[in-house]
Amino acid sequence: MITAMGKPEAEAASSYLVQQDWAAYTAEQHGIWAELVRRRMPELREHACAEYLAGFEAIGLQEDSIPNLTEISQRLEPRTGWNSTPVSGFLPPAAFFEMLAGRRFPTTTWLRGRESLEYIPQPDIFHDVFGHVPMHAHPVFADFLQQYGKVCAALHDKDALERMGRLFWFTVEFGVIRQGGQIKLYGSGLISSPGESQHVLRALNGSGPEIRDFNLDQVLNQKFLVSEMQKVLYAVDSFEQIYDAAREAERRL
Repeated sequence: MITAMGKPEAEAASSYLVQQDWAAYTAEQHGIWAELVRRRMPELREHACAEYLAGFEAIGLQEDSIPNLTEISQRLEPRTGWNSTPVSGFLPPAAFFEMLAGRRFPTTTWLRGRESLEYIPQPDIFHDVFGHVPMHAHPVFADFLQQYGKVCAALHDKDALERMGRLFWFTVEFGVIRQGGQIKLYGSGLISSPGESQHVLRALNGSGPEIRDFNLDQVLNQKFLVSEMQKVLYAVDSFEQIYDAAREAERRL
């Protein structure tokens, strides 16, 4: 089945696909979005990677209003073929990987309340769009993410999937890159979370996590806990490095 956007329908994900009712967001919700963005942008303008900041502008994110996913996708698709597809919440692995392989990023439409500005346990539209989607405008990162989805969609071994989950964690969620002699942020968990990013930036002053050179063997075997600040991160020198890593992981697993 082909959708109106010209992409194959994600069969495993079909029951999770929803429509974003953008007109239903309240002034209070737009205000929460604006506050979340205002809290992050001063730090990100200094410490986010150049590709994230360029992507923020390219996809038309607004600092004072919740993004309209249709409009975001209309700007994103001509650049890299990706779109932000509204979903009802967490997807099972098969559906998630299927969507990534089809360049469709599963995007939640709900927004945290004012009582949860600092942290929420599950992704919302701020984490998904503000944290993830600007990077999808970068061609190499976009190719990497699709390749990751294709590899994982073809895997059935639990151990192999767990190892690939670590690759996702230390790149897409908690990735850092060296640019201009400095450590810059690109992982969505760092971009969207002031606590996580400040924890990483403390490493520049001798505390915080250990930042190692990216090494695929180490990443695939590096265990982590989602409930605590990261103790180890892996810095890449380019996004070609993680795209090559996804292809190498396919050969191995």
